Amino acid sequence: MRRSIALVTILLVGGCSDASPRGGESATQAFDVAEPAPATAAEETAPSSRAAGPNVAPTAAPGVAFNYRYAFRLPSQRVASVQEQHARACEQLGVARCRITDMRYRVVNDRDVEGMLGFKLEPGLARRFGQAGAELVARSEGMLTESTITGTDVGTSIRTAGRNIAEMAEELARIEAQLRQRGLVAERRAQLEYEAQQLRQAIRASQAQRQENQESLATTPVVFNYGSGNLVPGFDSRPSLTRAAARGWDNFVEGIALIFLIAVTLLPWAALALIGWGLWRLLRARIGVLGAEPTPEPEIN
Repeated sequence: MRRSIALVTILLVGGCSDASPRGGESATQAFDVAEPAPATAAEETAPSSRAAGPNVAPTAAPGVAFNYRYAFRLPSQRVASVQEQHARACEQLGVARCRITDMRYRVVNDRDVEGMLGFKLEPGLARRFGQAGAELVARSEGMLTESTITGTDVGTSIRTAGRNIAEMAEELARIEAQLRQRGLVAERRAQLEYEAQQLRQAIRASQAQRQENQESLATTPVVFNYGSGNLVPGFDSRPSLTRAAARGWDNFVEGIALIFLIAVTLLPWAALALIGWGLWRLLRARIGVLGAEPTPEPEIN
């Protein structure tokens, strides 16, 4: 009997030890950027799905550079932890697939906290990374307040720049061939050298612009903005008695502080005016006594 009890105890302890790592799984491990399976009707109407925002994918098109921006509302004590989990998720993808380019964290008071993270992601991961980030915010008692996806057709600009560079290179080769000819007048040679220099500068500028457009296709910028309290962009909180009472108390305290500030500012001037008024009355009384005529004494018969 004792052996049976000991065996059951060992099995229970072993089961608890195996379950604890799964229960304590970090949020970064649950931050999956793989494409999710289609959601069921119950999942689509769940509060966490609504808090993560609409699942809308932009139309994939070659030569279009996308830009993703998200704004999240979170409890003030959760902003830093969620920001760290998003940054850790990017680091786990590797530098070749995700890089952190910008970071900001600011505390105004115990209610108003804001932060920002900027990423450069592999284009195929950008949309799912933003969606997974919004889902993590929803699981952290937050919600998505703004989602913006913009696209720029840089493919056309790249093709146009390539044609312009080729045409300018041909023109530059023609001018350089003329410069190699003998017997050119000095004035004509100076003009051709000037045109060649202008073409070289235009070619370098077009090549730099084309390189910039090609890099915008190679990486996709994603920006996460975090906020709590009054620092949440585009969020209009519902009125409540608790919030109204807290706001009324804050206004009362601010009013008392303003009255105290005005009193402290005006008190020295009021005291100075009171002293001056007292001195003026004393001086006026003294002048009145000195200026009074003596009363004649009555005659004695």
